[in-house]
Amino acid sequence: MGDLVRLEVDADTQVGTIRLERPPMNALSQQVIRELGECAVEAAAHDNVGAVVVWGGPKVFAAGADIKEFPEWDYQSVNNRVGMSLQRVMDTLARLPKPTIAAINGYALGGGCELALSCDFRFAADNAKLGQPEILLGIIPGAGGTQRLPRLVGPSKAKELIFSGRMVDMVEAPQIGLVDAVYPADDVYAAAVEQAAKYAAGPYAIRLAKRAIDDGMESTLDHGLRLEASLFAESFTTDDAEHGIASFIENGPGKATFHRR
Repeated sequence: MGDLVRLEVDADTQVGTIRLERPPMNALSQQVIRELGECAVEAAAHDNVGAVVVWGGPKVFAAGADIKEFPEWDYQSVNNRVGMSLQRVMDTLARLPKPTIAAINGYALGGGCELALSCDFRFAADNAKLGQPEILLGIIPGAGGTQRLPRLVGPSKAKELIFSGRMVDMVEAPQIGLVDAVYPADDVYAAAVEQAAKYAAGPYAIRLAKRAIDDGMESTLDHGLRLEASLFAESFTTDDAEHGIASFIENGPGKATFHRR
């Protein structure tokens, strides 16, 4: 457990919360980035974590990178250390083999928006603001924003958001597919945990489905279909499939209890 980011595990729901705690704005310093990566690795390996919520607390999700560190950066340090560590940590979270939900209060800007984009779903408070304002500093997003944002909202809309650096409110965000659900600010974290608990109670096949979707979208349709066929066959080797099929035959749909194995 780090000083600025920690993993909290609810044994009853089997939901892990990756909690950012660097007030007042949860700026993504190098220490935060490092601890975020450590928590993602821990959540992936934790047997009692079936799904993960990423949360910055009730006020701010993450308002971007720690710009005070920027004057120390040059091409060499960014290319060899900073840029790679940013992308590597976000990719570790994106590839976490369990469902992930970003619970967004307040600002999710720059690296904070990229952190939210690295999750499977984004649940936002009605006061949330998302955006990639890096262009206003004369730089571009460097933690996945130019790649994950267009895959989510389409290339034209992603270009408009990145080129302008503007913030997106919670009227527009669901319309363009940037967030999946909007809740009152006091309810967004609880809503994310509730949904995550449902995924945590699901079968091991959820992990296989996530891999099929994510890896398939990064390849050709032909390769994706072959991957799906392989993972479909693998799902039949799990205890959950054996139990789920038997439960369906005996009791009808939706009655099985799964153990993620």
